[in-house]
Amino acid sequence: MAHALIVEDDEDSARMMAALVAREGHSVMCGHSMAAARRLMAMQRPDLLLLDLHLPDGDGLALLDERNEALNDTVLVLMTGQASLETSIRGMRLGAADYLVKPINPQHLKGLLSRLIAPSQLRAEFDEVEEQWRETGRFGPLIGRSQEMQRVYRQISRVARTAVTVFIHGESGTGKELVARAVHDMSRRRDQPFLAVNCGALSPHLIESEIFGHERGSFTGAERQHQGFFERAHGGTLFLDEVTEMPPQLQVKLLRVLETGTFMRVGSAQVQQTDVRVIAATNRDAAAAVADGRMREDLLYRLNVFPIGLPPLRERGDDVALITHHVLQEMARQEGGGAKHLSAGALARLAAWHWPGNVRELRNVLQRAWVMASGAGIDEEWLPLHAPAHEPAVRAAAAPAGGGNPVAAVVSTALTSLGLDRPLSPSGPGSGQLVVEIGSPLADVERQLILATYARCGGHRERTAALLGISMKTLYNRLKEYQQ
Repeated sequence: MAHALIVEDDEDSARMMAALVAREGHSVMCGHSMAAARRLMAMQRPDLLLLDLHLPDGDGLALLDERNEALNDTVLVLMTGQASLETSIRGMRLGAADYLVKPINPQHLKGLLSRLIAPSQLRAEFDEVEEQWRETGRFGPLIGRSQEMQRVYRQISRVARTAVTVFIHGESGTGKELVARAVHDMSRRRDQPFLAVNCGALSPHLIESEIFGHERGSFTGAERQHQGFFERAHGGTLFLDEVTEMPPQLQVKLLRVLETGTFMRVGSAQVQQTDVRVIAATNRDAAAAVADGRMREDLLYRLNVFPIGLPPLRERGDDVALITHHVLQEMARQEGGGAKHLSAGALARLAAWHWPGNVRELRNVLQRAWVMASGAGIDEEWLPLHAPAHEPAVRAAAAPAGGGNPVAAVVSTALTSLGLDRPLSPSGPGSGQLVVEIGSPLADVERQLILATYARCGGHRERTAALLGISMKTLYNRLKEYQQ
């Protein structure tokens, strides 16, 4: 049983919350001003402090500036008429674990009470995670010891104990969903659902229904009521990957959910309440997406409360060898048959590669090598990497007299950056060079480049998308168009 202190100037609202807290088995006291709050806090340290931001005798947040060390183990929850960006940032700085939007929804308050965890317990759990990292190099689902990743771990430890919105940015394959999962697993919402949604993979015609749900008969084919992701993730965390791919008209509705905690299903006029923590991610430049009109500026501000930037694998030094070790151990557990290891030459080749597909590509390469290697040793034969990043093996086709060949040069440069550098015949699907004629339509050039990359990757769509720097949805649509 915990002891709660409610600081709220509206006496009716305070009584309602006190009755609900008491029904959940906790003791509770109410104060209607800062002076009363100081007096009650001196009488008994609260385990939970529900604090209104606007009190008759001052700003509620000023009360937090006066807190002494005896209150370090108090769970702080802010109550506000609107969850503004400024409130979220200031509350996080002062250690707020969550906030409730007024008028208080009883279900939200009940959910908050169900996930009460003392700050001291969270600190002890973080210490255990850090100890595991020092021993194994694993921080939750993430692997790495580099300085760049240690900075990410510190950010996760800081933000996980709060309720603020997190915005993760990094190249494709760097582990954005793993970071979101780590934040969820270390938060007070860990026992509630974690739902991951790739906004770029959902059909533009169905994305609103998938996210917010729909009523029966709201459109052709809607034969029953459907709960969207916000309802299914209630009480937990919703991870919106590739959020810059969300249609602009839907971004307006997402912004409303973030600001009010309410939404409506497609075909319904009834307002639904949701208690979900949103974590968003993108592999694009969000500011550029705003400038191009693909993302609303106000939505970016609302999502970007706590940004976490993930470094590409090529900037993580010895993490390549560490991740390789862990992946091979996982394969041994999953497949059986004993452990396998890489030769010194194979490790050197992995270290020299620039990894355009990042950790995802490394895992794919190692899994293929595991399957192909017959013994306990994996050598360079089964690593489909043919030159270090600094050795461009593909060159532009010879330019005709009277001028350069800008199209060929662009294509050749693109192939070099993709690592398609095996010196094979310039004709055929396995070619390391792609030659096009001046004046070729760009659509044809794009088609040839995509198909050549797809062939070089052995029909592996995920790696092809990573090498080309496009989403899986875009690649799927192009291959479907080319009937591959």
